[in-house]
Amino acid sequence: MKDSNFLKENNAKFIWHPMGHPGQLRNNTPAIITGASGVRISDIDGHETIDAVGGLWNVNLGYSCQPVKDAISAQLDDLPYYSAFAGTTNNAAIELSYELHDWFADEGMGRAFFTSGGSDSVETSLRLARQYHKIRGEAGRTKFLSLKKGYHGTHMGGASINGNNRFRIAYEPLLPGCFHIPAPYTYRNPFNESDPAKLADLCLQALEDEINFQGAETIAAFVMEPVLGAGGIIPPHESFMPKVWEICTRNGILLIADEVITGFGRTGQWSGSRLWGVQPDMMCTAKAITNGYFPFGALMISEAIAQVFENDTSGSASIGHGYTYSAHPVGAAAALACLAETKRLNVVENAAERGTQLMNGVVKLMQKHAMVGDVRGGYGLMTALELVSDRQAKTPVDKSIAGQVAKVAYDNGVMVRVSGHNILMSPPLIISEQDVAGIISGLDAGLTAAG
Repeated sequence: MKDSNFLKENNAKFIWHPMGHPGQLRNNTPAIITGASGVRISDIDGHETIDAVGGLWNVNLGYSCQPVKDAISAQLDDLPYYSAFAGTTNNAAIELSYELHDWFADEGMGRAFFTSGGSDSVETSLRLARQYHKIRGEAGRTKFLSLKKGYHGTHMGGASINGNNRFRIAYEPLLPGCFHIPAPYTYRNPFNESDPAKLADLCLQALEDEINFQGAETIAAFVMEPVLGAGGIIPPHESFMPKVWEICTRNGILLIADEVITGFGRTGQWSGSRLWGVQPDMMCTAKAITNGYFPFGALMISEAIAQVFENDTSGSASIGHGYTYSAHPVGAAAALACLAETKRLNVVENAAERGTQLMNGVVKLMQKHAMVGDVRGGYGLMTALELVSDRQAKTPVDKSIAGQVAKVAYDNGVMVRVSGHNILMSPPLIISEQDVAGIISGLDAGLTAAG
């Protein structure tokens, strides 16, 4: 590795970073992370922090998960790569498909289509949803519905169903035929309704109204995160997703659950769909499937959908979609080891317990700091603070204020994520009680300095 002077001198000069302004990052360079262990990361100057971001929602097992590292190394020796396009496969991918079929049996998933990550999984779901309806003779079902505030990756299809204009406006026009309904976001919604159950019903009415307006026979799928993540960690009322499922089923619309964040234990259940007792038609997964150690994802497909494809005799079910790295043997081996360790540690229990601790901690911070207008979470290790300059008016703080909170928290040993005027946290699911207390303390310092 080049020395620290070289790295600092060339930081952000020749690389454009995701989700950042290239010019601003040249002047305000990003932290250079050079090491990690357990739930902590360290930068080029040796400063160590608790990673309350969990990489990017994905390092559920922390940075010292040796079984996954060993599986990657061994697979590189045995078979570092081969294509999975029709005609060839590999042993790790076959084993992983079996494991995932068992893992998501409660959700009714029967098949896996392997991808390189979450955006790929979402894109695959949109394509296969349209193809499914064509196989069944309903070629007019091409539209997609989703939630405002939802996040579904950055491919053209995923960006089109994204419900946050920060990921849309610069890239419009996007895919036609994508429409959004209000999210069950109690703090800010067009109905001025703060009761979660009543708000859920109003959003469901909006969904039914949109279906009637568009025509059910024109809609391919409704896509939603069981708990909205990057849009601000917005958990819906427990009635919401089951009723969405019922509405979709009644209208012949597929329900696609975007589980890229919520899959594999983050909500305190093995999937967000299972948390709400829902069996979707497809589930998009990635992130924690390899603990972030290898880019990999899987679109899970229900047994019912699989049968339509597999029983086709017309040839219209031939899948003309895939990626060079679909079913990558190293990624599949990493996923197998990761799932085995995830199961062995039973991280859902710790996610639920530590998530409650973190949520209780930020509620206390809200009572202490007027800048905190809202706190959200309560389902596993997904927690958000929404920062305002005026609680009564709910006026968002300037993004620079949120950045200041994060900077002081970092100086005090905690890495958090800024999203607009929100502070988001999604630490590893193995985090300890002591480290959660450290996160709350670092946030307290950041809010105190900015307030």
